[in-house]
Amino acid sequence: MTMARDVARLAGLLADPTRAAFCLAMLDGRAWTVTELAAQAGVAAPTASEHLNRLVAGGLLVERKQGRHRYVQLANSQAADLLEAFIGHLGPSREPPRGLRAVSASAALARGRTCYDHLAGRLGVAIADGMTAEGLLNQAEGFAITEAGIDWLTGTLGIAAADLRVTRRPLARACLDWTERRSHLAGTSGAHLLRRFLENGWIKRIGTDRAVRLTPAGTTALRDLLAIDATAHDLV
Repeated sequence: MTMARDVARLAGLLADPTRAAFCLAMLDGRAWTVTELAAQAGVAAPTASEHLNRLVAGGLLVERKQGRHRYVQLANSQAADLLEAFIGHLGPSREPPRGLRAVSASAALARGRTCYDHLAGRLGVAIADGMTAEGLLNQAEGFAITEAGIDWLTGTLGIAAADLRVTRRPLARACLDWTERRSHLAGTSGAHLLRRFLENGWIKRIGTDRAVRLTPAGTTALRDLLAIDATAHDLV
């Protein structure tokens, strides 16, 4: 019964729409202030603080203080994996977005977004497929980075080999994409790919949402690095 109570307690943390909205917002991998999250969910700051206290106490979030500001973010990649699994289990939304703004936001998220610390949406799936076609990723045997893939990450992209081994996370992991219903690349290599794409200006974040936009330089990089035609994949 102890495990049953723990499972029920964890599920209860996400049973409230406001707390769920906070956690979904933080799937962008960034730290948020209480004020930002309150505005995102449309609740008062004191209400937001109460909900955030429960999420921190429950281990889904961590917090830090800088000056007068309190920042919160997902505790780790396991918390993000849990949220993505929930979303994937739900399947496609039964209610299509209404209004031009909602439709545009939904289309942007489907085109490309961050999934905590890696790329998702059509962009993420296209990169995983491109790496597979180039022999850098083996999707047939458990989503594994090949020897050629290691050379590509460390040589072509300039990621330090030591940085790929410093965590207990798997080097590569399949993450089911809730919009594409196929897997994109997660794990340490997925996190470093996202970081490199941002550092090189190949993608840019769109507002405060998780959506990212492929830049002209990114379109060129996809073509040169992975033979991906961004236009053909509807990435731009």
